[in-house]
Amino acid sequence: MIGPGTGVRVYLACGVTDMRKGITGLAALAQEQLRQKPTGGAVFAFRGRKGDRVKLLYWDGQGFCLYYKVLERGRFPWPSAGDGVARLTSAQLAMLWEGIDWRRPDWGAPPARVG
Repeated sequence: MIGPGTGVRVYLACGVTDMRKGITGLAALAQEQLRQKPTGGAVFAFRGRKGDRVKLLYWDGQGFCLYYKVLERGRFPWPSAGDGVARLTSAQLAMLWEGIDWRRPDWGAPPARVG
């Protein structure tokens, strides 16, 4: 994914967001609901009602970038609205974007030892 590098702050808006919102509406949610400055360099993640859509809002220093992904199958793992806001690492954001459950990643068995 083209976008922010490692170490970026990531805020996830728990619960459901109206996916009809564009940059202006999502920036307002970042400020009002998440209590963060939308132009502060953080990534803000929002999920739709059905769970198959996610939008990421990011200020790159020149303007807003809006990333939108719709899964063909499955749902993005997401906390309930009662959790308010979740803070993710850039690695967890990468897992989220790929549809992997960032809360409980399955790393599988360790690699076999060669030798």
